[in-house]
Amino acid sequence: MRLSRARAPLAGNRRTRRTTAGLVVALLLAACNNTPNSPVPSEGAGEGFPVSVEHEFGTTKVPRAPVRVVSVGYTEHDTLLALGVTPVGLTDWYGDQPYATWPWAQAALGDAKPAVLNLEDGFQFEKIAALKPDLIVGTNSGMEEADFQKLSGIAPTIAQAKGAVPFFSRWDAQTLAIGKALGMEAQAEDLVKDVKDQFAAAAQAHPEFAGKKVIFLQNAIYGGSAIAYQKGLSTDFITSLSFDIPGVLDEFSKSEEEQAMIPLEQLSVLNEADVLLWATESPQDRRNLESEPIYMSLEEVKSGHLVFTDAVTAGAIYFTSPLSLPYLLDKLVTAFAGALAGEGPVTTTP
Repeated sequence: MRLSRARAPLAGNRRTRRTTAGLVVALLLAACNNTPNSPVPSEGAGEGFPVSVEHEFGTTKVPRAPVRVVSVGYTEHDTLLALGVTPVGLTDWYGDQPYATWPWAQAALGDAKPAVLNLEDGFQFEKIAALKPDLIVGTNSGMEEADFQKLSGIAPTIAQAKGAVPFFSRWDAQTLAIGKALGMEAQAEDLVKDVKDQFAAAAQAHPEFAGKKVIFLQNAIYGGSAIAYQKGLSTDFITSLSFDIPGVLDEFSKSEEEQAMIPLEQLSVLNEADVLLWATESPQDRRNLESEPIYMSLEEVKSGHLVFTDAVTAGAIYFTSPLSLPYLLDKLVTAFAGALAGEGPVTTTP
């Protein structure tokens, strides 16, 4: 699936890829798997290993503690960094961030300079192999079985969970799978619990959130439709604060894995919400919305029950990682409280 810049993908699309010459790749992978320069495990490695991780394409055995980890999906490097593991290679999604690492994760990256990959034409098998990984993480990479087989020829590879969507499955499940592959299962469990506890504490501190309805939308009108996220599709950061998502959005989605496409002429369904959260990335996005008469006629717009994001906060929503979620709390809790109290529209700042 080719992903548009600056917004989450439409789950029903498939990314395009360019076929790599099989013989060249096979020779390269074989060479890298047998190179005498493969990284040596750190002192003490091997405790708890081997470990086995189940995923969409079977079970991967990781024989020893990984030293050189490559992230081939869009957000997995956040999880690695949150667990104290610096990848030797990671994958850029969008945003033109240094080393594809957004502000909420830059302190964890420190002075490291990992190789930056991309998925624009499929997996860069040769570049991945050249990094000599001993673990490849692709839980949010859109991996297909043919990809998995090629990547597994380079190093033990973990894909999305069995039955999960290829892109943007649940962040907590990804975190636990990655933690297990690293031999850090307990640390991953603690990390997930800590993030969830932070959201629970914020919800408890704001009882006015309970049962109120929020609709999360992308930053603009595309092809005559607004793009909203129905309950269960990248909305955990909202419902974990005790908000609810209006069920009416389900009527505008073809499946539970695709966003709701709401035609302009039916935009009044957004009045079902108590707050509209627009993942805008610049002041111009808001101005563009305000140029739409139907948008301006909405009761929620007239009442100011609106939250607009800056580009970094929008990115944190789309990443939905163990590092971006706490960042979101700092940005959105106060914004939601203000919008509900009639102090809106509220715009977050990076």
